[in-house]
Amino acid sequence: MDSTMAIFNAEITVLDYETTGSVRGFPTEPWQIGMVTLKGGKVDPDSMFESLLRVEANRPFNPHAPGRHAVLRDEIAAAPSPKGLWPQIKSRLTDHPLCAHNVATEKKFLRAMAPMHQFGIWIDTLRIARRVWPGCASYALEDLMVMLDLKPRVDELCPGKSAHDALYDAVASAMLLEHLLAQPGWGDVTVGELVSL
Repeated sequence: MDSTMAIFNAEITVLDYETTGSVRGFPTEPWQIGMVTLKGGKVDPDSMFESLLRVEANRPFNPHAPGRHAVLRDEIAAAPSPKGLWPQIKSRLTDHPLCAHNVATEKKFLRAMAPMHQFGIWIDTLRIARRVWPGCASYALEDLMVMLDLKPRVDELCPGKSAHDALYDAVASAMLLEHLLAQPGWGDVTVGELVSL
């Protein structure tokens, strides 16, 4: 993967996981994944993808874990496992720059999904937002959407969804990156320069 590539020539996969949260005696597991592609510096609505991920029916969730997992519990128990879903989404996650808002969670669960695969470059919209918009009261993704007036567009692209839905958050992170790249002076930025911010 060429880190000197202009960002507008790259296809960036933006992803988000929702998780069970921390519960004593159980590893934290993902129960939902959402993805969207940024092409030419713009969110591609046709590239949106989401899937529930299997979490066994008798496995407890942290009661404070956000998202709609409580109402989807039966569907989550019958969903594909992360490793079972991997062949379907592998092409979107290999040989492309990857992006998330606070990449640590996504890196962790992607490594668990495909432990033998070496993933490429990661762009962190949280880290970028802290550099580009210093002094914000909050860098939570939903707060940045409101502050930058991006929420109406995310709502339009993800009707019926809200923050802490994996697809909604992936689209929100992609919209944040699209907004940044539309600012004066960002037209010639490379993938590597975004990674290093």
